[in-house]
Amino acid sequence: MNIRRAENKDTGRLIELLREVLEVHAAIRPDIFVTGTTKYSVSELEEIISDDSKPIYVATDENDIVIGYCFCQIINQPSSACLVPFNTLYIDDLCVDPGVRGGGVSTALFEYAKSEAVRLGCYNVTLNVWTGNERAEHFYEKMGMKPMKKYMEVILQSSADES
Repeated sequence: MNIRRAENKDTGRLIELLREVLEVHAAIRPDIFVTGTTKYSVSELEEIISDDSKPIYVATDENDIVIGYCFCQIINQPSSACLVPFNTLYIDDLCVDPGVRGGGVSTALFEYAKSEAVRLGCYNVTLNVWTGNERAEHFYEKMGMKPMKKYMEVILQSSADES
């Protein structure tokens, strides 16, 4: 396995894996996610791939085929009256091909993202996990992550009520 920055040649595999993640989220929250879709189009992926503030790290097999990804964003927290300035490496999305899960790919991607965060001078690594995605939550806890804050909601209208 090799880990590197994503390239335009990887967009097809990235789209396939993005579909995998979308279906996990759609199963948890069908009121929010549209099954059969992806978060990004090929052109949006190509734009992200060229943006150094939004690195995508990919794990590849011996044939340089993408078997997992880690979409990241470098977020700058400027100083304010109550906050010190710092940079965060935000993990927007992490996915491993189902055929190779359990083989250490997700751990390798996470550790690579952490080492890149250190290299880039980030203070921390953050991410969000959807409630109901226990597998992801347990993985991130195993990686040493702890809750920073809770993002809460109250649903005011069901999707069946919308007209």
